[in-house]
Amino acid sequence: MPTPAQPFVIGTRGSPLALAQAHETRSRLMSAFDLPEEAFEIRVIKVTGDAIQDRALKEIGGKGLFTREIEEAMLAGEIDIAVHSTKDMPVDQPDGLVLDTFLPREDVRDAFISHAASGIADLAEGATVGTSSLRRRAQLLVRRPDLNVVEFRGNVQTRLRKLADGVAVATFLAQAGLNRLGMSDVPHHPIDPDDMLPAIAQGAIGIERRISDTRAAEMLAAIHDEPTDQRLAAERAFLAALDGSCETPISGLADLDGGTLRLRGEILKTDGSAVFADDQTAPIEDGAALGKAMAEKLLAQAGPDFLHS
Repeated sequence: MPTPAQPFVIGTRGSPLALAQAHETRSRLMSAFDLPEEAFEIRVIKVTGDAIQDRALKEIGGKGLFTREIEEAMLAGEIDIAVHSTKDMPVDQPDGLVLDTFLPREDVRDAFISHAASGIADLAEGATVGTSSLRRRAQLLVRRPDLNVVEFRGNVQTRLRKLADGVAVATFLAQAGLNRLGMSDVPHHPIDPDDMLPAIAQGAIGIERRISDTRAAEMLAAIHDEPTDQRLAAERAFLAALDGSCETPISGLADLDGGTLRLRGEILKTDGSAVFADDQTAPIEDGAALGKAMAEKLLAQAGPDFLHS
């Protein structure tokens, strides 16, 4: 077990939300093993995705920009585990690392944030909406092709500041992020997944470790949430079969009901000009196979060049 003299090192990005997720992980480990806070160290690692704020993610490399430096630190033995927003994670991890621990999932919904309107339908014609998510951009333009959508990079606080400065009249945040940051005072309206399907793995904290680290594996097993894992197995299989990246508007959500898993999936053109969606159920143990099959079905309907055109 870790001790104050030899603490268990948790690697994370430095945003307030990333730190909140690292603190939640530490708290769960402290409780599971009756350990003091001093038995852990939370180490902030600067990543390229946070350092470059003036360009869209698709221009500088996609999802790996939020993980590369953290994973390099773990492979070098500088940290023991890494705490991530799973929706930011590529479907494949570098050799020697594994993402196999998930905390209980938070609210999966997107939240509409605006001082000027209570929802997408209430926005004035031609209104400017800010988002860095190609998924949200595409889903928004499907519903309101008249809107002006602008790039809105940055952490939660940065995006709220841009909104206050009038860069846009509305934006979107993950409801899970608002909940974890205790930001109930922000004027927001959760969007039902039936109206706007969330990102793959939205609301789920994932914890990455070295495959060879048996101590980390044993500790993380104590805080792993199996229902979240089952849901993400289907969602991430859907994403993997689509070769999903930050350049690809993809949404998906798995839900459990007894022994049944329901998966909804969607692929869109970035400009909102086309969307293909599906909704299926399967036994929970077949979730990953369902995700792969759904992706193949949608790609067959959309055509091989749909996601790259």
